[in-house]
Amino acid sequence: MNDKITNVNVEELSLLANPETIKQAAPLTEKAAEVVIQSRQEIADIIHGNDSRPLLIVGPCSIHDPHAAIDYAKKLAQLRHDLQKECLIVMRVYFEKPRTTLGWKGLINDPDMNQSYNIEKGLQTAREILVQILELGLPTASEMLDTIVPQYIADLVCWASLGARTTESQPHREMASGLSMPVGFKNATNGDISVAINAMKVAKHHHCFLGTNKEGQISYVKTKGNPNCHLILRGGSTGPNFDPITIKSYSKELIESGLSEKIMIDCSHGNSNKQHINQLSVFNNVMYQRRNGSDTILGVMLESNLHAGNQSIPENLSDLEYGVSVTDECMSWETTEDIIRKAF
Repeated sequence: MNDKITNVNVEELSLLANPETIKQAAPLTEKAAEVVIQSRQEIADIIHGNDSRPLLIVGPCSIHDPHAAIDYAKKLAQLRHDLQKECLIVMRVYFEKPRTTLGWKGLINDPDMNQSYNIEKGLQTAREILVQILELGLPTASEMLDTIVPQYIADLVCWASLGARTTESQPHREMASGLSMPVGFKNATNGDISVAINAMKVAKHHHCFLGTNKEGQISYVKTKGNPNCHLILRGGSTGPNFDPITIKSYSKELIESGLSEKIMIDCSHGNSNKQHINQLSVFNNVMYQRRNGSDTILGVMLESNLHAGNQSIPENLSDLEYGVSVTDECMSWETTEDIIRKAF
């Protein structure tokens, strides 16, 4: 009788290695820990106006090939080193992809890209990639989509974001209140910023909710609240939202809400109409605004990969083009390096 009541639509339940076990297989190294601690503080200083450098979150829309990710990271690490006095560059290392309908949900969920959903392998691979990137002296950024995943990888992430689809979610807002790194909140897909402002207000305060500990046990989580939150403008169905008048208006609204007035501009998504070539003009416009006195602009996000554009996931994975996104369109590395160097 019980099978007619419980898990009626569940096909299978499989045990997953707990966070501590996965961490032991790809541990946080001393060098990686130094990068995490220092860059989190630097990012917090930028959010609160104690560091005037812009924050640049740069990298692939999503990571699907560990080798390509490290190839990209080596190039970005050199650029970061060259421009460290002018800006703070952090690599976008996204492993989870929110889907409007269906599609590949990211390396953690399906690392083999064949619907085998080997999540344990995905978590292990994600940690290995993050450690290698941090060992290069390059800070990491990632979106926190699943509320359990941070227990597995958050110690290796320097900056996190909540996307347009999850910013309105109560569990994600509560999760953000307990995250150890600065968090950016994106406006809704329709362009509305009220959900992001409300999310930031919630994340600043302490909360109590159900979660898991490092042993994977269901736990009662009590958080302190996250003081290092900021707004991300990513455009929306109503169009771009990175013009000076809009930024000034939103900054005022943030101040009135008792939040940091600093705003990050996502050069992709609604601000570029999801066309990678349009990111160039958005980036140049935003940097021009900064140079001309717009000190409320925190920095930018750029979707960039080894090669430009994107591709569909082929039936035969050997047909994948190396260094080309399988999700949103990305700028090429050459274009990315060129526009960032010219900006400084």
